[in-house]
Amino acid sequence: MPHFLIEKENIKDNFIYVEEPELLHHLVSVLRVKINETLKFIDIDKNVYSARVLEVSKKKLAAEIIEKVKSRRELGFKLYLAASILKNDAQNLLIANATELGIKGFYPFVSDFSTVKKDFVKNKIEKFQKISNESFKQCERADIMQVYEVLPLDFILGKFKQENVIIFAERFENTDILDAVKDIDTEGEILCVTGPEGGFSDREFEYFKKNGYKMATLGSLIFRAPNAVTAGVSRVIFALELKNRGKNEG
Repeated sequence: MPHFLIEKENIKDNFIYVEEPELLHHLVSVLRVKINETLKFIDIDKNVYSARVLEVSKKKLAAEIIEKVKSRRELGFKLYLAASILKNDAQNLLIANATELGIKGFYPFVSDFSTVKKDFVKNKIEKFQKISNESFKQCERADIMQVYEVLPLDFILGKFKQENVIIFAERFENTDILDAVKDIDTEGEILCVTGPEGGFSDREFEYFKKNGYKMATLGSLIFRAPNAVTAGVSRVIFALELKNRGKNEG
């Protein structure tokens, strides 16, 4: 069941009231919720509410809270993604995949081999955020993935500790992701970086090497960019969870 983000002001006593136009329209006109139907809501403190609808109209929805629990649908570390902008459907799929994988923040950038220009992307940030928000509802995440403005890749990299950056690079097949996470500080912010369909340019690879960034392989297979995000980030999550498990057991 999808859940819907609400503000603290929406909760009064043991009831939830929805009057915000966009959410109300979605619930009433799109989903056509009915009296006695059970809905799920989540607040900014990651509390999940199951609530039974008592009143529904085009002006207001009121629901009685049946259950309140803390959401567990989040990673045990802060994982971010920087990805070169793709065309239309591929970009939309990449954002949806990143949201479902638990990425905390998404940094779009324009790489040397990008087929989409920066000025075009600037007008798409709001759309990207809406796509992420829709995926957030479906996968019942505990927090919304933040989509940031387009920035130069070197500026994005500078926001993170060097050892906490992993670049997915198909040219470097000797660095495994399990090895790449060994010196990562899982208490800090971690960044995965992926390029466009054509990969990174020689200039970009030289920049990565010069500045000591880790470049990890996704194996012998070649993925389309949105699928590379799913494959790469999934492996990073698995490796980091193993790392944390070993730390806790130790």
